[in-house]
Amino acid sequence: MYEMAIQLRTDSGCCLYEQIYEYIKKEIRDGKLLAGEKLPSTRSLAEYLQVARSTVDYAYGQLLGEGYIESRPCRGYFVCPIEGLFRLSANENSQAKAAPKPRGFGAAYVESGITDKRYQVDFSPYDIDMSGFPFGVWKKITKNILTYANSDLFSRGEVQGDYELRQTIGRYLHSSRGVNCRPEQIIVGAGNDYLLLLLEKILGRHVRIAMENPTYKRSYRIFQSFAYRIVTVDMDESGMRADKLWQANASAAYVMPSHQFPTGTVMPIGRRMELLKWADGEPGRYLIEDDYDSEFRYHGKPIPALQASDKHGRVIYMGTFSKAIAPAIRISFMVLPEVLLEKYYRDCAFYSCTVSRIDQSILNEFIRDGYFERHLNKMRKLYGAKHALLLECLQPFKAAFTISGENAGLHLTLTAKKEIYEKELVKQAYEYGIRVYGMSEYMREVSSDSMTVLLGFGGLSDEEIKKGMELLRKAWM
Repeated sequence: MYEMAIQLRTDSGCCLYEQIYEYIKKEIRDGKLLAGEKLPSTRSLAEYLQVARSTVDYAYGQLLGEGYIESRPCRGYFVCPIEGLFRLSANENSQAKAAPKPRGFGAAYVESGITDKRYQVDFSPYDIDMSGFPFGVWKKITKNILTYANSDLFSRGEVQGDYELRQTIGRYLHSSRGVNCRPEQIIVGAGNDYLLLLLEKILGRHVRIAMENPTYKRSYRIFQSFAYRIVTVDMDESGMRADKLWQANASAAYVMPSHQFPTGTVMPIGRRMELLKWADGEPGRYLIEDDYDSEFRYHGKPIPALQASDKHGRVIYMGTFSKAIAPAIRISFMVLPEVLLEKYYRDCAFYSCTVSRIDQSILNEFIRDGYFERHLNKMRKLYGAKHALLLECLQPFKAAFTISGENAGLHLTLTAKKEIYEKELVKQAYEYGIRVYGMSEYMREVSSDSMTVLLGFGGLSDEEIKKGMELLRKAWM
């Protein structure tokens, strides 16, 4: 039940019931009172506010009449679902201050001044399809776990995550990605952000770290917040250039070898060996492997993780279940080399695990009992069909664009063959109500001569893909 912090004023010139009515109406319109939420009874609210019960009755009656709340027999008053409420008045909008323009990653798109339009189709490279989420299975597992739960399930648990879950994750990683590790090497955390924060405590401060250019801007910003000295290393068709990495004078390198974001490059075995050779070149060098969406590959067999080829404990392996299951499943994992475990136990073992034991138990059963594998097979088929549809729709574009990154992941890249720059491509798409993402958003320095855009398809329906591509054909062709 929602508690109301209403402050009634007797000197305002406004009746008490009107003050109650206006307060509740504003809470509903502002989204602070949600659809289906129960309101206090008229008796309890009258006692709390020290007013006559009839005063609250009048307020509730007005809200009932206007459709903000509904009365359910023998149950009380509840907030009605109200869609599309206009929450910002024209006066408020005219007085709103312009937000400062960000610098660095993402600045190019914001500075184009086109972030305020509602798009017909958004080719976001981040979205996933939630229509395939196994709600029934997840509910059943959750119900079973809570039905037979004991007090231990509500205790703090192990700092690295429950041993059973780490054991299950270790078996899954070995069978699907070739990762070799013991459960003791695995640390479970609520998202990669937390695990990177933990890694900073393990590796130490003021580390000089190399990152691909372009790269995943969120990780870049997190490393930047550590006061890490970041050096970006250029890429070629095989990924991060090893010769440039040797020149970077770094002690760590952050890479995405299985499906680089945003280029979509899949790093071949030769380049992987070059990076491992670099890591072996001096004591204290490490490769941070972000294996964020390795499950979605459409051609050929899955490529083993870089960690699977590491024989000297130089790879720190990271992954997440947010992309494969759902964004709200904030459970990620980090596999530390044996040599870093001592540092972890010495400097970080006092940090509690950030994932509840209930969520860990649900995920453990979901993976252990084969539901996760069945879900992945279903999603591969679903995304594979969208991937094929997008490639089919891109056939008329091949004369003007080069298509890349089509072997894995949930997005493709298009590079103009003629001098049509990214900014113009984004602008032309915008004019037809389509949002595409420029490659320069993911570069350390915004590039004025980039001719590449990203098209994500994970969160779009078949109809949206067809509609979006037809509008892009009109915009670009």
